[in-house]
Amino acid sequence: MGYPILVRPSYVLGGSAMTVVHDDSELTSYVERAMEVSPDQVVLIDRFLEGAIEVDVDAVSDGAATIIGGVMEHIEYAGIHSGDSACAIPPLGLTHECVEEIKRQTKLLAQALGVVGLMNVQFAVKDGTVYVLEANPRASRTVPFVSKAVGVPLARVATRAMIGRTLGEMGLARDPAPRHVAVKEAVFPFIKFPGTDIVLGPEMRSTGEVMGIDESFGMAFAKAQMAAGASLPLAGTVLITVADRDKPAIVPVAAALADLGFDLWATRGTAEFLRSRGLAARSVNKIREGEPSVIHHIRAGEIALVINTPGGSGPRRDGFHIRREALARGVSVITTVRGALAALEGIRALRKQGLRTISLQEHHATNGG
Repeated sequence: MGYPILVRPSYVLGGSAMTVVHDDSELTSYVERAMEVSPDQVVLIDRFLEGAIEVDVDAVSDGAATIIGGVMEHIEYAGIHSGDSACAIPPLGLTHECVEEIKRQTKLLAQALGVVGLMNVQFAVKDGTVYVLEANPRASRTVPFVSKAVGVPLARVATRAMIGRTLGEMGLARDPAPRHVAVKEAVFPFIKFPGTDIVLGPEMRSTGEVMGIDESFGMAFAKAQMAAGASLPLAGTVLITVADRDKPAIVPVAAALADLGFDLWATRGTAEFLRSRGLAARSVNKIREGEPSVIHHIRAGEIALVINTPGGSGPRRDGFHIRREALARGVSVITTVRGALAALEGIRALRKQGLRTISLQEHHATNGG
């Protein structure tokens, strides 16, 4: 069997209790637990698009015409529940051609489904190919965010469409195209639940969301992190401990952080990889390698930022304790390479121009939202 795969029990409505498994031992453990809960049911297995970019689209149709409220590029990779993933409008990591194809497919789906009102479509983009994950002819939780980001009250527009008004009559002949960037970030209650891991997956865990808006993605992302209670550091030591599959991709991030004056510390395997690429990285002990371990350094206040991507079963146990300790000490933790790249842009923006704030109304008045 080719990994990774997405598994879930068939008896759970709406995809709850889903997980992504990476090897035989994880699959066996999951199936055993599922059979204990309900031995008469089956387990569904889907191929998982690892490394794909997930995209959400909110649209409004009057039955004939459709406008795209917003195309949201998820910052986390596909596989993270859309309610938990940070996302940005406009999408910055997709080509213009890809975005136009996503818009085209969304409008075709609205027409084929006979939608009058709101519709949400979730896509995944992998190696330039656009995949439709699901199409929902209804409102989604992202509608308030998109409405604020683009300056169009989508729920009001959809309600008027449902009672017979056309988009043309409402002056909405074109898709809104604001010139600023808006970033949505989820808010999590992990600090209240000591036994839970902060690594995200297919099950939704967030209890709220916040938004950052600015002319640049970096500053918008930084503002969103501040609002979510995870401010980005401007100096200090970055602890990097990543899975083998992520080591090549983390090198440019580590190099850029070093250029900004951050000290690089890493667990042994990651440190050796970074040093082999010409970066000065200090090795620190994993938990099972003796004291002073990485946990000691976090508790001592020596770490300003943690970049930790989960790997196999052993590293995952270490990673769990690293992430939990960082959370308890108020240290920001990043668990994906895409998240690390976004954080880097946020740090650069804060270092370059400092924090500035203007009202949402001012953004829409001056930036065409």
